[in-house]
Amino acid sequence: MRIVVIGQAAFGEKVTEALLKQGEQVVGIYTSPDMPGRANPLKDMAIRLGIPLLQPQRMRAPEVYAGYVKLHPELNVMAFVTDILPENILAYPKLGTIQYHPSLLPRHRGGSAINWAIIQGDTRTGITIFWPDKGIDTGPILMQKEVEIAPDDTVGSLYFNKLSPLGVEALVESVALVKNGTAPHIPQDESQATYELLCTERHAVIDWSQPVQRVYNLIRGTNPQPGAIAYFRGRRFKIFDSNLAGIGAGSAPGTIVDIITDGFVVAVPGGRILVRRVQPDGAAKLAGADFARQVGLSVGDRLV
Repeated sequence: MRIVVIGQAAFGEKVTEALLKQGEQVVGIYTSPDMPGRANPLKDMAIRLGIPLLQPQRMRAPEVYAGYVKLHPELNVMAFVTDILPENILAYPKLGTIQYHPSLLPRHRGGSAINWAIIQGDTRTGITIFWPDKGIDTGPILMQKEVEIAPDDTVGSLYFNKLSPLGVEALVESVALVKNGTAPHIPQDESQATYELLCTERHAVIDWSQPVQRVYNLIRGTNPQPGAIAYFRGRRFKIFDSNLAGIGAGSAPGTIVDIITDGFVVAVPGGRILVRRVQPDGAAKLAGADFARQVGLSVGDRLV
């Protein structure tokens, strides 16, 4: 089957590799334009295997469609796509277009589905393969697979250890169903739909007066991007790796209650959080204990 893969990063590479191993013909690869200092394994694979490679700034540009139709695809496979495709490209292949999304649609539509699942305290999530339409993550469902969100999962661990490999597997299975004509089109239940904006720094500022689990979920749900934001003596820094550190009482929210080899411990209503890795503005990430020494953080100080 003639397939155009539209995607990026290691996920797009692994999907393409799996499709080729299954005997499918990848006739073109669309991926994002080059970004300084950032590798794109999907681009590297296309070049290595001699597959036509295209890197338009916008998939909706008129000239993109003109070049796309020359590939004569029978199916589009969208593997980690952040751009919005025009309807004429979605509808062109005789077998349509299928897309990967890292949530159990219709919950958590939007480009930060993994972040919001953790921030909102979900204990289960998964992946959806669906037939995209002109809406944002609104098309009929082809396949879903579910996973647990572990109590200490971050966006990074949830994606790389669970949702990425599961997504590759599901896309390959879905292509096989499309090929043999048994792929379902299950309407999404709009009464269960949620949509969230992209998770940015404005959503990532820690309020230490919130319950400990809510604060911990925010830190986990913004690790590694965009990072949870805190302040000490007016200096902004981001918190990444952390752990719940037991029950605490008697200290004001944001108070440093201990500094140990593994980092520094912050009091939060209902508990404590051990901060193990941070990043000061304009500097590299460093261990929490090293940060404490650098900025003179002491027991009794307060973060805001």
